[in-house]
Amino acid sequence: MTLPSPLLPALLAGDRAPAPRTLVDIFTAVVAAHPDAPAVDSGQEMLTYSELAEAASALAEQLAELGIGPGDKVGVRIRSGSTDLYVAIIGIILAGAAYVPVDADDPDDERARVVFEESAAAAVVGNDLVISTTPVGQGRSSIEPSSPTTEDDVWVIFTSGSTGKPKGVAVTHRNAAAFVDAESQMFLVDDPIGPGDRVMAGLSVAFDASCEEMWLAWAYGACLVPAPRSLVRSGVDVGPWLVANEITIVSTVPTLVSLWPPSSLERVRLLIMGGEACPPELAARLQSPGREVWNTYGPTEATVVACGAMLDGTDPVRIGLPLAGWDLAVVDKEGHPVAEGESGELIIGGVGLARYLDPAKDAEKYAPMPTLGWERAYRSGDVVRNDPDGLVFAGRADDQIKLGGRRIELGEIDEQLLRVPGVVSAAAAVRSTQAGNKLLVGYLTTDERYDAAHARDLLRERMPAALVPRLAVVDELPTRTSGKVDRDALPWPLPTSTDTPAKGELGETAQWIAAIWAEIIGADVGDPSDDFFDLGGGSLTAAQVVSRLREKNPETTVGDLYAHPSLGDLAAWLDESSAASTMVRTNRKVRPIRTKTQVAQLVGMIPLRALAGMRWLAWLVLGATIAHPALPWLPTYPLWLVALLAVVFIAAPGRMALAALIARVLLRGVEPGSHPRGGKVHLRLWLAARTQDELAAAALSGAVWFRWYARLLGAKIGEGVDLHALPPVTGWLDVGPGAAIEPEVDLLGYWIDGDLVHVGPISIGAKARIGARSTLSPGAVVGRGAEVAPGSHVLGTVTAGGGLVRLARRAPGARPGPVVEPGGTRAASVARLHGGRRRARR
Repeated sequence: MTLPSPLLPALLAGDRAPAPRTLVDIFTAVVAAHPDAPAVDSGQEMLTYSELAEAASALAEQLAELGIGPGDKVGVRIRSGSTDLYVAIIGIILAGAAYVPVDADDPDDERARVVFEESAAAAVVGNDLVISTTPVGQGRSSIEPSSPTTEDDVWVIFTSGSTGKPKGVAVTHRNAAAFVDAESQMFLVDDPIGPGDRVMAGLSVAFDASCEEMWLAWAYGACLVPAPRSLVRSGVDVGPWLVANEITIVSTVPTLVSLWPPSSLERVRLLIMGGEACPPELAARLQSPGREVWNTYGPTEATVVACGAMLDGTDPVRIGLPLAGWDLAVVDKEGHPVAEGESGELIIGGVGLARYLDPAKDAEKYAPMPTLGWERAYRSGDVVRNDPDGLVFAGRADDQIKLGGRRIELGEIDEQLLRVPGVVSAAAAVRSTQAGNKLLVGYLTTDERYDAAHARDLLRERMPAALVPRLAVVDELPTRTSGKVDRDALPWPLPTSTDTPAKGELGETAQWIAAIWAEIIGADVGDPSDDFFDLGGGSLTAAQVVSRLREKNPETTVGDLYAHPSLGDLAAWLDESSAASTMVRTNRKVRPIRTKTQVAQLVGMIPLRALAGMRWLAWLVLGATIAHPALPWLPTYPLWLVALLAVVFIAAPGRMALAALIARVLLRGVEPGSHPRGGKVHLRLWLAARTQDELAAAALSGAVWFRWYARLLGAKIGEGVDLHALPPVTGWLDVGPGAAIEPEVDLLGYWIDGDLVHVGPISIGAKARIGARSTLSPGAVVGRGAEVAPGSHVLGTVTAGGGLVRLARRAPGARPGPVVEPGGTRAASVARLHGGRRRARR
């Protein structure tokens, strides 16, 4: 990266561009080099590079049979995190076509329709890799599969448009491969990424930053590990997931990283941030020996990343110098380069320039820059300061902003606000709260037809959740001499409504919560009915609020805030739950386990240890049999005995079958209800749970045959269920078709409440989703299509279509939930019987 001429100090040229090639060239080379290395690990299914290539090639052949190949566009709308999503992307690329992704988790069907129509997609690949042709692709004859050229498009990403209509940006194989190869010259040069690395995939494939995640893995033979979207939305819960999944490479936005405890990043050796400004204090906090921390910058129009800077925690946070093959310039309003230390608009040139699908838009934004001698350049609209050590981002020159890594045209927000009945004029702006959070605010002048609740409902129907602003009614919008709205002069903090009660009328807890809300989302709260999400709160700010609420009740989760979004309701719930938690922890006296039960436990340990010993014996017998030809002095065993031991104690299905058989024998005749702690039922439950541990059944969670194991226990598991958690040892589990149970969920068949053990069934409706690390207690019912937020505790019923709740409709007169030991409630039940503590492994 050099300054090519002292006469033009603001021209920054990257090193020589990488040699032209395609993403197909990169992928096939990695498959050949690392065929058996993991390529994608969804938690439910793992594909090696050879398996990914085989599945993708099959999809490419199907597309060729439909006459789809180089030059075509193919839409992708598949549930996030599934291996099918990545098979589809690679398959489309191998077919020579360009993939056009739409976020399947976004319910906006109209946006998907516009994206596929604007891109002239010939087909759309959906869930289960089902291909649907569009009018553009119908009636074609089959073709022979052929590889793309460097000038063929590889992906089309749609960004926000100032008119409210998404803009399609097409990236060629030359652009994409150059980006992948250029980053290889930047990151971890001394210890390159390889098959031992695991790369987090936490971003929607509808964003171009997801391309960086995918190819940070697939260019080097590393493993791509999709993070559950519900977990990413919760923010703070991603930290434990990083540790559990041994993630070493992360590319994300600074806001999300700021929510993770430093301990969760211990394995991470490459951390890349982009999409928004990185606070200096965060850059300093992330420093660790052996870890590279990078700040990157790049619009979709210049292929993901145009420049980057490695952060050391001491220098100012820069966006750095250009990638190899990219050219940067800082110019004034006339297009002339500015002097060193001055600010101007950032212009991008070089090998990374993409193009708009709209020819008029393309000619406007990718115009020649005669003052620079460039035939084609992209005007970013971003203001930067020219610094020889790396550019420093200074803001936007127009009305486009980035929020949470998402690029947003304020004009698009304005247009949607003006469509709301009763809105006379509108302007959107981004404001910063005391906690440093960016908040999107819609300023309105209104007439008598305006209704705030109706306005919020309309905006939620018409716009993605990330674009819905907090609404503020003002007397007038300030304007400049040009007549345009002066967004910088819009009031902040927002004025307090004269109708808002005085804060003195609120209780102590409500006042404390109001102060937290004011700090984090900039809301001057005084009415008990004020709603956190109506005031501009989102998933990331919710996580920040919850971390503060835990000062009063350590068991508070994000789901609690969703269940109690109003100030008064949340304050009342927090007072009640805190008092209940204190009472349970300090006042309840629990009698010790009877001596007779402890003796029975010791006797029960004999067969349990025997089971563990049989596993070791099976391995020894198998090893001796295999090694006998080379070591004839080793003992020999009948082949039938070797086969029997291997099937029962080594093979996973055998261990599952044995564990299920023992559990069903032990628990035969046990009925739902409350039983004495330390009694016969509790002892039988403990023996069944320990049998699972000794046979390592829990370690097989998420395996392809895990649903089969649940059915062996007696559970009713519907078709298409994603089960990533150990089923209750009682077998009393009913899961409807298409439901999803994420990792580390406690499906409790029982829990301890003082001197009682409560045992009961669990029911999960069709297409319901249970978030990671949630707890479902005996008797829990989750209705059809309901969603339980990560970290929630369901004690009762979650109605069909409901969700994001923690304590759902507790039965009248029910006592507070149990005290949970480390490892969840199931671990508490086991730990309390034998008097120790242990962490449940799943």
